[in-house]
Amino acid sequence: MSGRGTRPALAVLAAAAVLALAGCGDSGSDSGASGASGAELSVGSAYIPQPVSASMAAGFLTITNEGDADDELTSVTSEAGDVTVHETVDGTMKEVDRLEIPAHGRLVFRSGGNHLMFEKLKRQPKQGESVTVELHFAQSEPVTVEVPVKAATYQPGDGHSAHTGN
Repeated sequence: MSGRGTRPALAVLAAAAVLALAGCGDSGSDSGASGASGAELSVGSAYIPQPVSASMAAGFLTITNEGDADDELTSVTSEAGDVTVHETVDGTMKEVDRLEIPAHGRLVFRSGGNHLMFEKLKRQPKQGESVTVELHFAQSEPVTVEVPVKAATYQPGDGHSAHTGN
């Protein structure tokens, strides 16, 4: 198979493979989704500190929107247990139905701020494992992320400091 017509076909197959792998997401790469809304979402810096409780854990990540339209995180699901979205305002944590991801901006989940709350865990995740979550948005397609479980004392190096936003 060495004709001129095979090179474009190989390029299309290679591009399709890259796109398929991008949706898998792992601790070393970002996951992304584009919606018809014009939002261009990617997820990175995801982690769960190893929980001290057998039934409850917190999760942190950053959702970046490189697109020209706002979107909203509306829910998070996981086979590991129930997941709710919480925001912290003036030191008070409350569950919310949705959080905005501004165009050309970020939604940051960090310790002491916005976070995911895992409850009714089927089993306690241990350091070195990953928990699969699916993020659901108002406009964009869902994004599946493999969230690594880190040491309980883990401090992220980027994406979660106060200067990055929410």
